[in-house]
Amino acid sequence: MYYLLSYLSFLDSCYSTSITPKMLVNFLTTRKSFSPCGRALQMFFFCCFADAECLILAAIEYDCYAAICNPLLYPTLTSRGVYICSIVSAYFSGSRTSMVHVCLSFRLSFYGSNINNHFIFFCDIPSLLALSRADTHINELLLFALCGFIAMFTFIIIMVSYIRIIIAIQRIRSAEGRRKAFSTCASHLTAVTLFYGSVTFSYIQPSSQYSLEQEKVSAVFYTLVIPMLNPLIYSLRNKDVKDAAKRSICWKRTST
Repeated sequence: MYYLLSYLSFLDSCYSTSITPKMLVNFLTTRKSFSPCGRALQMFFFCCFADAECLILAAIEYDCYAAICNPLLYPTLTSRGVYICSIVSAYFSGSRTSMVHVCLSFRLSFYGSNINNHFIFFCDIPSLLALSRADTHINELLLFALCGFIAMFTFIIIMVSYIRIIIAIQRIRSAEGRRKAFSTCASHLTAVTLFYGSVTFSYIQPSSQYSLEQEKVSAVFYTLVIPMLNPLIYSLRNKDVKDAAKRSICWKRTST
């Protein structure tokens, strides 16, 4: 679990770092511009790390499933080789799909005003396609197919695992045992709900229902807010962290 969480933290740091520095620079400068090479690199790294995070979240859920539903087989089901294959597959899949999106997006023609109406200044695929006057049907189809496949594939794995976990938890006789089993995956369920909800709202929707204002809010959420919340969400699994948070809250109430 901690092996996978370390890679999840690395991915959160990487895909937020691919956006935040340029965002801060553009906030402080008068001339807000983005070179074609910079746009391509940002899109590649962001798409790569975002797709890889979907697969890492599915791998973490598999770890929870093995720990709760098959505890005796846990060392076999979660061997180091399985984790290495999961990590390599996540990065390979993410880099391959992001390369397809970058190549197709930057073959489009852009006429007139090339102003990207986005307040966090990053080259998101839907907002970039909205600038093009060319036919973007193939881009939208591949965006829906590739991102939809990765999102739905990992989402199905996570949901099936949670169904099995809930069934296994219901079979535990003691209330303390059920509480401990549920706390094992509660933080992951929170992180999955936040990430998949915002990404699905932004990417997996018909172009006729696309709203730039709604996409802006969703983009801020899954690029900046979720990477900031994930360390807090997973840290609350630790008893020492929870005790420190309770003491801090009690101290603030007392001082007030």
